[in-house]
Amino acid sequence: MALSLMPLLIHSEAVSPEVRAVIKAADRSPADRRLAELEAAAHLLYREVTIDCRDLRDLFGLGSKGDC
Repeated sequence: MALSLMPLLIHSEAVSPEVRAVIKAADRSPADRRLAELEAAAHLLYREVTIDCRDLRDLFGLGSKGDC
């Protein structure tokens, strides 16, 4: 079972409004667009915080392979 932290990130004031908006869009997007939206959110958040890329990707359920 996977644990999603997206609801926490959507409501966290530690996350910029821009990133929260992209996360909300991903949450509401159709399945075929969801991955691209989550990737965009991960890229934005990575630029804002100091966190390991793999850990950040795990927050979004993207797996550890890929770029930030």
